[in-house]
Amino acid sequence: MKLNTYLHFPGNCHEAFKFYEKALGGKIVTLQTYGDSPAAAQSPAGWKDKIIHARIEVGDTLIMGSDAPPDRQAKAQGFSLSLRFDTAAQAERAFQALSDKGVVGAALQESFFAERFGMVTDRFGTPWMVLCEKKQG
Repeated sequence: MKLNTYLHFPGNCHEAFKFYEKALGGKIVTLQTYGDSPAAAQSPAGWKDKIIHARIEVGDTLIMGSDAPPDRQAKAQGFSLSLRFDTAAQAERAFQALSDKGVVGAALQESFFAERFGMVTDRFGTPWMVLCEKKQG
C-alpha cells in the first residue's frame, strides 16, 4: 500500500502544479482537463479547461490534484505536507521557493530535532513543513 496526497484547488490546479514542478524539482506526468474527460458534458459551465486530474512525481512521492467546483472547494486545514530533505541546502532551496508569495508560519532554522525546520503556506493555500533531520551518530 502507498499513501498519496490529493489536493483540491479552486480553479488554479494547472498553475499550482507548474509551480510545484519548478519549486520542488518534480515532473508532471498527468494534466487532464474536464473538457478532455468522459465527464465533459457534465462539467460546470466554464470548466472545460480546468483540471479534472493531475499527477506530479516529486522524488519517489506522488502528489495528485484537481480543480474542485466552488460548491465542493474547502480551505485546506488540519494537515501539512511534510518534505524531508537529506541536506540543509536542499531544504533551504525548497523553503525559499514555496515561500514566494506564500505565508511563512515558522522560519526555516535549526531546532532541537532538526538541522532545518520551517513551516509555510504557499501562494495556493497548501501548508508545508520542510525538514532536514539532524544526522545521527
